[in-house]
Amino acid sequence: MGALESLQPSKVFNFFEEIAAIPHGSKNTKLISDYVVSVAKRHNLKYIQDDSNNVVVYMDACFTGTDVSDANDMDTVILQGHLDMVCEKTDDSDFDFSCEGLRLNVEDGFLKAEGTTLGGDDGIAVAYMLALMDSDDIPHPPLELVFTVDEEIGMLGAQAFDMSTLSGKKLLNIDSEDEGHLLVSCAGGATATLHFPILRRGAQGDKYRIVVSGLKGGHSGVEIDKGRANADIVLGKLLQSIFFVDDTMRVITVRGGLKDNAIPVKAEAFIVSKNETEVKTEVSRFLEEYRESYKDADPDLSITIEKVNVNSDVYPLDEAANLSFVMAYGSLPNGVIKMSEDIEGLVQTSLNLGIMDTFSEEITLSFSVRSSVNKEKEALIVELAAIVQSAGGTMTVEGEYPAWEYKEESKLRDVMTAKYEEMFQEKMVVEAIHAGVECGLFVDSIEGLDAVSFGPNIYDIHTPKERLDIASTERTWNFILAVLKDLM
Repeated sequence: MGALESLQPSKVFNFFEEIAAIPHGSKNTKLISDYVVSVAKRHNLKYIQDDSNNVVVYMDACFTGTDVSDANDMDTVILQGHLDMVCEKTDDSDFDFSCEGLRLNVEDGFLKAEGTTLGGDDGIAVAYMLALMDSDDIPHPPLELVFTVDEEIGMLGAQAFDMSTLSGKKLLNIDSEDEGHLLVSCAGGATATLHFPILRRGAQGDKYRIVVSGLKGGHSGVEIDKGRANADIVLGKLLQSIFFVDDTMRVITVRGGLKDNAIPVKAEAFIVSKNETEVKTEVSRFLEEYRESYKDADPDLSITIEKVNVNSDVYPLDEAANLSFVMAYGSLPNGVIKMSEDIEGLVQTSLNLGIMDTFSEEITLSFSVRSSVNKEKEALIVELAAIVQSAGGTMTVEGEYPAWEYKEESKLRDVMTAKYEEMFQEKMVVEAIHAGVECGLFVDSIEGLDAVSFGPNIYDIHTPKERLDIASTERTWNFILAVLKDLM
């Protein structure tokens, strides 16, 4: 018996448990893609699996329990979610996302994973669609079930997906995390990676390891306006601050973050300095200042420094490269750039430094850039390019996706909001979101497509505290079934 066997809806949670046992981080989706195909084959359903591991499964209409018996005039409905998950874990976890299945547990009405992200984003959409594929007694119109890949690293699967394989003009994207909220618009975005070239040279002094940790992190779209600290950015400000009081300080390596769309919770640097007292005094002063700044949003901010006696042939940056990098790194923009003037509380433009790493000949910093105004997104990318070029570096941009603009008239939105109010006796919240949603790519490619995005309650996504509300999952399942019946 599976660990989730007693949960309802049982079929949905059984499938969630099966996919949780399959490693499925971004860029590691072949196995889970093949699993979806295996379920389609088991039920003799037509499918297409492309070279990127995207899958689309086709289902004929099911008339069980309805008075409808003719699908000729029935519109096809697209259901869509993504197969990949964000792979984050606690500092003390030995979990290997590349080959291990998640360790699920149920606690206080929530489904969690031990020491790691749960992958409810977007595993719950996958489980819902697999449950539909596995059922022959649920009334629904003709369906096209689309499973995309690598959404978490720039919606790469949706960008590669051949939209001409779809005939539907109504899209239910199940990739939102607030029950009772219906998304109808989102920002466009891109990943901008800054490449700082480095030369190394021997230097006198002791080696130190500096670690920024204890932060909440979160989704760089959903939580970017919460005022939380970004470990990569804090470290950059600190290194610049140290350099101002000790110009003998030279950087060896900097690292932090795993995903450009996740706010980093930890970052570290190895440095060389001849002035231990000045460095440690500045770290203490800086920590006190930043703890005060983030006392509400990130009260557990921690910065540690320790001398390390490590024999290494990796030299620190030479003086010129060190100066250029530290000045540029410590001056980078981050967070909310502009709020919307039209929609109260909506972030219009932002960026998040999510991944930082050091290689033999360069240091790279990857940003998730978002805006619901294309010209503001482009201007922010130009600003980043100017900063890195002033330090002698270059920038690459990939994973661009369009904004999903609000549709004044939407029959699908009308059906969804009416059904929600009928079922739950309260109005559905119709809103725009700053986070990227794959709907933008589908709407941009399929003329006349009517799209919405929704889902059950999932909290602290993209962090090891991620948890899926079990009761909300059942309510959302019942809502999906009711909407599909109304769309017949």
